[in-house]
Amino acid sequence: MPSDNRRMMDNALKKVVIPILRGQGFKGSFPHLRRVNNNHIDLITFQFNKWGESFVVELAVSPLDGITEPWGEHIPPNKITAHHINKRFRLGAKSEEEDGIWFNFEKAKAEGDYNQVALRVLNLLNTSDSFWISKLFK
Repeated sequence: MPSDNRRMMDNALKKVVIPILRGQGFKGSFPHLRRVNNNHIDLITFQFNKWGESFVVELAVSPLDGITEPWGEHIPPNKITAHHINKRFRLGAKSEEEDGIWFNFEKAKAEGDYNQVALRVLNLLNTSDSFWISKLFK
């Protein structure tokens, strides 16, 4: 069961970040979002730390038809998440090898504090360019 702090952070992300991503064509259920482009699917997953009050935002790209796992299981395009893709990029990292930014909400006390964390995420998302995620992997 998520903590009250986690629920507050989820609510802030859903209020501040998710509407912008939806406006950019992302679909899915928080914490996993996807957007179909001409030749790939952009994936965004909010991955929460189970031992603390922080999260990272993982970005990946999938083929349009989804993927087939090494053991044969097919993950269809409407179910695929960034966690299914081996090659991922974390928001705030300069390369795939970097850890990226862990957005910490441990000291957040009021709704505005959680909203500030969500705004930090939003400010790092290049939502004006519909190909910004795929450009990370070139």
